[in-house]
Amino acid sequence: MKKIIICIFTMSLPLLITCCSEKESDTKLSNPEGLILLDLSKFGKQFSIFVPDTTTSKLEILEQSWGALDIKVGTEFQLSIMEDPGDMEFKKSDIKANDVNIFKSFVIDDPLTIIWESAITKPEYHFYSIQKIGTDTFVFEDIVSADGAPKSKIAIERMVNSVKKIIAKEKLDS
Repeated sequence: MKKIIICIFTMSLPLLITCCSEKESDTKLSNPEGLILLDLSKFGKQFSIFVPDTTTSKLEILEQSWGALDIKVGTEFQLSIMEDPGDMEFKKSDIKANDVNIFKSFVIDDPLTIIWESAITKPEYHFYSIQKIGTDTFVFEDIVSADGAPKSKIAIERMVNSVKKIIAKEKLDS
């Protein structure tokens, strides 16, 4: 009898390990390390976005008069959200035509998201992303700091990853 129990346990152990490890990776995907989920419903956005942990940097959320919602956590995570259909081809032509911040190359050139490198005096990175969330379409892009300090490529990629992992909320019928 002991041999049967040991045999069953030994055969089921790999299955148990696989199940446990999948749940652990699912948790990491739903809440990436060092990030917290920020609910934007009180700002009229029916979604939540991952932002850096606000225990180490100050969180600022600003509603701009032109309709943008700016989210800033420290100096490396600063993005703007506009409810807008966006126009990728226009944005690309605008980037390439900039005579001050000279376009170098596209780091990512997807149909709905671009990251590009440009330079005024030294290299800098920016992004522009169009995301359909529920029935609404939003444009996400980085905010150029008031002091003109460029963001790193890693900071831009982190913001793009947050945008791509947005969690839509179900709209409640009134």
